[in-house]
Order: sequence, then C-alpha cells, then structure tokens
Amino acid sequence: QVQLVESGGGLVQAGGSLRLSCKASADISMWAMGWFRQAPGKEREFVASLSRRSGRVAYADFVEGRFTVSRDNAKNTVFLQMDKLKSEDTAVYFCARARLTSYLTPRAQNEFGSWGQGTQVTVSS
Repeated sequence: QVQLVESGGGLVQAGGSLRLSCKASADISMWAMGWFRQAPGKEREFVASLSRRSGRVAYADFVEGRFTVSRDNAKNTVFLQMDKLKSEDTAVYFCARARLTSYLTPRAQNEFGSWGQGTQVTVSS
C-alpha cells in the first residue's frame, strides 16, 4: 500500500498562487495520479488527473486554465500548480493514485485506490 503525503497548502490572497506537492512512499510511475478537493460542507470533487507518463491530463471545468498538474516519476512526486486562486478554491486538497494501471486520466473517486491525508488551502478575498 503506497503512502501519499501532500504539502504546500496554506493561506493566500485571492489572485495568488500555491504549488502543492504529493510525495509517494513507493514507485508511482505505472499509475495515473489525481488531485481532489473538499470544501467545508461539500462533497469531495475531482480537480485534475495525469497519466503515468504525463501524456494526458484532465481538469475539472472550474479550473478554467488556472491549475497545472505535473509529475516527476524519478522523485515519486506529483504537483498541482494553482494560479489566480479564488475564494471558492478554499478546500482541503487530496492526492490520489489510480486503482488500476490501465486508467489514463481517471476522474471518479472509485477509480482511485490510495489517498493522502490532504493539505488545507485557504484563499482570502
């Protein structure tokens, strides 16, 4: 079972940027990786996913070109660069590993088998 640890969250003003990192305890090169978020009182929702060699990406509609997902398989790390942050981006952000190696850019939560504990992102208006 791989362990995923997110970092890089914090408090930022609207319009600012944050870069989240997700460090895995084992090799993730064979799996797609994804990011989700959960705002207070809301269900966890898909943010972005990235195929195992970074050839394909998928983003939620609300990203609107503001976020960029990337990975460094040599370091077992996935990143989420978030720019032009809005107050509605405030949430706990989770990293996840796809449940099957055959998934390219999964979006559904049940397509992911391992999850991190999350990192808090707070955007002040």
